[in-house]
Amino acid sequence: MSKKLKDAYTLSSREDTINLYKYWSKEYDKDFAVRNNYKSPQKVVKYFLKYSKQNDNPILDVGAGTGLIGEYLNKYAKLNIHAVDFSKEMLDQARKKGCYTKIINADLNHKLEIASNTYGAVLSSGTFTHGHLGSSVLNELLRIVKPGGLFVISIHQDIYVKSGFKKQFKVLGSKILNLINHRVKIYGKKKNQKTNDDKVIISTFRKNFSFAHQ
Repeated sequence: MSKKLKDAYTLSSREDTINLYKYWSKEYDKDFAVRNNYKSPQKVVKYFLKYSKQNDNPILDVGAGTGLIGEYLNKYAKLNIHAVDFSKEMLDQARKKGCYTKIINADLNHKLEIASNTYGAVLSSGTFTHGHLGSSVLNELLRIVKPGGLFVISIHQDIYVKSGFKKQFKVLGSKILNLINHRVKIYGKKKNQKTNDDKVIISTFRKNFSFAHQ
């Protein structure tokens, strides 16, 4: 595990998060995604394509970072994708890829300046992990998604229970439908390196069609 990844897994303050991603942003794709054969964004896109319907739009990429989800999704279809992230510098790199129709710099730990029932889908990779967003964020994301909207989000397996995601899904109860958890490896094989067996749970579900936020 690289030093920056270790640092990312142990973030404990707003300032730490801002500083880490400010200085990592320009090298993130090469230093982390390519170097580690990072597969989570592709797998999130894979499950979105499997479960999505025509009206699952616009799409919000939560914790978009440098835009890896947008980049992969754009290879399959030209869709209306918005990116939201805490780091302005990471979003600057995402903007350069031309995958997003809107860029939103916001702290996901607070209420978003986005109207209720706006998005048809929420995708996320690498955001619900060590030192990052907790399960309480699901309430706010549910607010901004249209009734019937699709969620495809990766949650690191080590925090799924510990950080309350399993419990939160139970609390949401009938507000969500068709929850399926897919356990997948985060990293692909790397030549001349030992395979990293870290896994994420990619949770797919829909907001209940009868549940509209006012």
